[in-house]
Amino acid sequence: MNASLIRSVMMAGLAGPLLMAVPATQGAEGVAHSGHGNTAAAPELIQPQPYRPAYHFTPPHAWMNDPNGMVYYKGLYHLFYQFHPYSNVWGPMHWGHATSPDMIHWTHQPIALAPDELGAIFSGSVVVDWKNTSGFGTADNPPLVAIFTYHNEADRLAGKRPPQSQALAYSSDNGASWTKYAGNPVLKAAPDQGDFRDPKVRWHEASQSWIMSLAVGDHVEFHASPDLKQWHLLSQFGKNVGAHGGVWECPDLLPIRVAETGGQKWMLLLSINPGGPNGGSATQFFIGDFDGRNFVLDPAFASQLEQDGPQWIDWGRDNYAGVTWSDVPAADGRVLMLGWMSNWDYATKVPTSAWRSGMTLPRELQLHRQAQGYVLHSLPVRELDALKGRISQPQTATATEGLSLSGRALEQSETYVEFSLPGGNSKAYLEFSNAQGEAYKVGLDGQTGRYFSDRRQAGRKDFSEQFASKLHTAPRHAQSAVVRMRVYLDRNSAELFADDGATLMSELIFPSAPYTQVRFLVDGQAAQPAAFTVTEIGSSQTSMQTPAEPAR
Repeated sequence: MNASLIRSVMMAGLAGPLLMAVPATQGAEGVAHSGHGNTAAAPELIQPQPYRPAYHFTPPHAWMNDPNGMVYYKGLYHLFYQFHPYSNVWGPMHWGHATSPDMIHWTHQPIALAPDELGAIFSGSVVVDWKNTSGFGTADNPPLVAIFTYHNEADRLAGKRPPQSQALAYSSDNGASWTKYAGNPVLKAAPDQGDFRDPKVRWHEASQSWIMSLAVGDHVEFHASPDLKQWHLLSQFGKNVGAHGGVWECPDLLPIRVAETGGQKWMLLLSINPGGPNGGSATQFFIGDFDGRNFVLDPAFASQLEQDGPQWIDWGRDNYAGVTWSDVPAADGRVLMLGWMSNWDYATKVPTSAWRSGMTLPRELQLHRQAQGYVLHSLPVRELDALKGRISQPQTATATEGLSLSGRALEQSETYVEFSLPGGNSKAYLEFSNAQGEAYKVGLDGQTGRYFSDRRQAGRKDFSEQFASKLHTAPRHAQSAVVRMRVYLDRNSAELFADDGATLMSELIFPSAPYTQVRFLVDGQAAQPAAFTVTEIGSSQTSMQTPAEPAR
């Protein structure tokens, strides 16, 4: 969360439990967005929205940011998210809610949590309390329990108490409705602690306790509880480790298997704003061990940090606040993650109006141990394959001319290219372009050995000087002489998965017209790679009904 944005919006009178109407605004999509009430949103959904993704999650209307409360239960993936239903910019936070059988096809549900006298509803997590340790359910019907941060700016300004505290809500009907715990808050900050938020909770079997990871300014605190209600501090991590260009947010501590050995390590995800590798907000990770009390860096990973600097989940500008789904069945075994596809440098200014912000593709995280250290791979979830359709590839005689595709064939697609590592000062890359002369380029620089993403001429950038002012780069972790790149386009985004997910770059783009041609170039000249295909991806047809607001 952007701390300066919190202050400016809250001080403008949006801090309390009473929500204020927002004047209608007009954006690039030509849709007027009125302020208060759910009925105002309905006309927006039938208006042209050229930048709304076809197979990424977006809110039905209005503003969205961090994913929250991601949990799998009874065959459904639940996604909660930071939601301001009365404006297309950040404001008093609610928890929006959607469910999916596959993380691809989503159905919007009623708003789960709304602000009250204790404050707005900031980020948090949801767990299945299988043993009913909380007493909110029964042995036969274990409850879903949400652990979230209250933020009360009015109290902060009045000097009554620290503005942030942790609280609970529970559901006994599979997440359809939620009841806030009468004993809230369950964990309060020290008197002088301003940032105290984003609880991510998981059950730790060895210690028979719940473990909470909590962002506290420039570090993470770990707390434990037998019942989700009574918490005590275990330890701290991170004050002098990793990137510290901004405030720490959205921690997530989880076990993860090492692919090469089958052994288990613990990984801590940690978002930071600002201080990302290409500017603004981004998410770093740490590899180590957790004994039920302390998280300690693996010595090899500590050496990586010292030698190479912070390790990032995604080197693009637009993947932030990502966390993992809890309670994924052991038979599945995957570590599944989703991030917010935007950046606090310009999130409130992007050229959409009926809705603002989407999520990244859901991804499977895999930890690898290579000679140079640990490498975290990310791959689109296999469920996305169900949307894949026709495959196009250039004929041998015309391979250097690239592919010209009509309609949505390129706008919603996966482009795969395989080529030899460029030598010397050469740059090898994909160029996506349209008839308006706009082009997005993504590829590998042979001289630096780094991937690059160039959206400087990709489309609209007038809405923010910080959006497309420079080339964005990322290290290549793979050692192979063969380069493999998969680029997923979805109307307003491009996601690079390079070398089987060893390097990621997620970027927003806003072309004035859909891209219709893709070429593979070396030093600006068309070339023929070893493999080159474009696979069309269909729409996930998200149910777009407007979510109702719950009783407070």
